[in-house]
Amino acid sequence: MASPNPKPVIERVFRKLGGQRALGTDVASEADLARIVHGGIRLAVLGHVQKAGFSKQEIERLIIPARTWRHRKTKREPLSIEESDRVVRLTRIQALAEDVFGDVQRANRWLREPLGILDGKSPLEVARTEAGARLIEQLLAKLDWGAAA
Repeated sequence: MASPNPKPVIERVFRKLGGQRALGTDVASEADLARIVHGGIRLAVLGHVQKAGFSKQEIERLIIPARTWRHRKTKREPLSIEESDRVVRLTRIQALAEDVFGDVQRANRWLREPLGILDGKSPLEVARTEAGARLIEQLLAKLDWGAAA
């Protein structure tokens, strides 16, 4: 089912977030990513997240409310630690799903589909929390190994 992707997840997350230009630094490890999350990711990253397949409405619902987004933009402030963590978490889940399904469109469709195993919620909705993201990663691993999820 999955097509082997030679690029590590961290590298794909880095690209989905806009790379060095948007983040203002290189990210070569989980430690680098944790450091930029702690410092607050630049707001410009949200445009790259839209290009990666998230709608503005999803960003406003899953990452940062519209009013807060406008306020941060006016004040030229970065995302908070929590918002930065959410944007990284969701792009990581997206990258993992793309690996498992071997197709960006199929992965993005699955991420938005309500699933019985998730009490009728979509994987993206569940991945709003760290515990939920771990659950989605486990489901993706089962799908990747061919187990029924």
